[in-house]
Amino acid sequence: MESSTATAVRRKVPRPRADALRNRERIVTAAREMFVEFGPEVPLDEVARRAGVGNATLYRNFPDRDALVREVVCSVMDRTTLAAEAALTETGDAFEALSRFVHTSADERVSALCPMVQSTFDKHHPDLEAARERLEEQVEKIMRRAREAGQLRSDVGVGDLMIAVSQLSRPPAGTQCAGVDRFLHRHLQLFLDGLRAPAPSELPGTPVTVEDLRRPCRS
Repeated sequence: MESSTATAVRRKVPRPRADALRNRERIVTAAREMFVEFGPEVPLDEVARRAGVGNATLYRNFPDRDALVREVVCSVMDRTTLAAEAALTETGDAFEALSRFVHTSADERVSALCPMVQSTFDKHHPDLEAARERLEEQVEKIMRRAREAGQLRSDVGVGDLMIAVSQLSRPPAGTQCAGVDRFLHRHLQLFLDGLRAPAPSELPGTPVTVEDLRRPCRS
């Protein structure tokens, strides 16, 4: 006779209902918008209100603020990774894929969300590290292909790209975000044109890697 333990082991884990998945996605979308507008300390009941769900639903999906912030950052990195992959598949042009990644990153407000990793929760959480590795590997792949095709200058690294996108998509002090958005993609395109080979000048220093970005600053 089959034991109840064996039966329990083989029992399938129920899939989340479609409405539960939709609620989770609405929460993540609302949180992303409000984190960009107001920062990571925005009241979670305001996030629930914008998402159109109750507080209980929010906390059932995300037991604390750190869990929600982490999910938002992972979601943004995954979306930009998928955009880069899709561009490479659709066009076969590595530099075009790189351009789409840069513009999508700006639209996703990576510059506003990624600093939260440093200030609000464990940046070594497995979910966050996995999302970051997928993103970095895809961008490195695209940059390598563009470099091999003679489209991308040889003296830039993934870290250079990340710094530039972050800085260019962050509004200067004393300016309104809505006003700067009008010029965002124009300035990003100027930056992308500067990445093309052949390079008109030699850059000082060496290409910046993602490892360089993670090293602590020295006084």
